[in-house]
Amino acid sequence: MRILLTNDDGIDAPGLKALHRAALELGEPVVIAPVATLSGCSHRVTTNEPIRVEERGPGRFAIDGTPADCVRIGLHGVAPDTSWVLAGINHGGNLGADVWHSGTVAAVREAVLHGLPGIAVSHFRRKGQEYNWHEAAQWAVQVLHDLMARPRREGVFWNVNVPHLEPGRPMPEVKFCPLDPTPLPVRFHREGELFYYNGDYHERRRQPGCDVDVCFRGGIAVTELKLL
Repeated sequence: MRILLTNDDGIDAPGLKALHRAALELGEPVVIAPVATLSGCSHRVTTNEPIRVEERGPGRFAIDGTPADCVRIGLHGVAPDTSWVLAGINHGGNLGADVWHSGTVAAVREAVLHGLPGIAVSHFRRKGQEYNWHEAAQWAVQVLHDLMARPRREGVFWNVNVPHLEPGRPMPEVKFCPLDPTPLPVRFHREGELFYYNGDYHERRRQPGCDVDVCFRGGIAVTELKLL
């Protein structure tokens, strides 16, 4: 089974390498990812200029474009025999309102638009702590095994967020939960004509039982998303 891997943190991101390790247990992965970091680019695509594709090794391609471009290039050029699209593991959570501006989630949404199933995976990070990519990959494998074995439903994809726990903790509980509709904290620090974003992601309001609450409390949040 050919699995297309992409992200919005760039082809050299540790999170993508962690997802690749996980995908090796699921099928035959091919990496098609942006050459640079494009976090927060949402579902932007390139249509008015050529897209450069650089082969970085067997089954590894760097795209001078967005995550959605990577999926388009993959499905219609580099890896047309793709069966699944996996995006991540994102550096930081993609919870609640994040899914609307996330390039990682947009990549999977693009796959579903073309009739393929997909899963976005992200790693929430607590302030001042390092990511734990080894454990995130281990947890992701188990969740991906489950989700990929389920009956496929047209127009539906999954958004997975793993929590940030102390190293060596047992695998967190997997909770299927709805997307939190609460808006992100939007605050700015102003200096003359310049506005600097100053929202506190970790103190965002959240509804009990929704994905933000589940992940912040230490669970693996799994949310079903639909195109319409």
